[in-house]
Amino acid sequence: MSDEAGTRTRQVVQELLGRIGAGDPDGIAELYAEKVDWGLDWPEAEHGRAATPWIRHRSTRADAAANYREIAEHHVPGSVGTEIERILVDGNDAVVIGEIRQTARSTGRAYRARFALHLTVENGLVVRNHIYEDSLAVAQAFDGVAEGPGD
Repeated sequence: MSDEAGTRTRQVVQELLGRIGAGDPDGIAELYAEKVDWGLDWPEAEHGRAATPWIRHRSTRADAAANYREIAEHHVPGSVGTEIERILVDGNDAVVIGEIRQTARSTGRAYRARFALHLTVENGLVVRNHIYEDSLAVAQAFDGVAEGPGD
């Protein structure tokens, strides 16, 4: 892949991260293609359960906006933080590595979850969004289960 593709990918990813940080679901969705390959690493039985309805398969730009709206609805505003440790770019692909800090609205439990986000950008839009995160930390926060050692 050319350096030009990598530069375009990095620009889109950085813009996406900025919009996510600003909490702008419609602005976030503008950076997604109409059809998106959306993947997540949660056990299938846990998808879309009442406590975490945003954790489910998605496939469209509208789904992307809904995802970020649902995340906001289920977390305490102002108790959010994300640390981006690395953005690795190879042509049209990027991997973002970091940690999110949130507080579950339903339980008041704070949690930290490490993540890797694999994005693919084509024609200036995200066509792949695969998230790998510490699903146990999220589930425990929403279930009100005590966190394990070191959390």
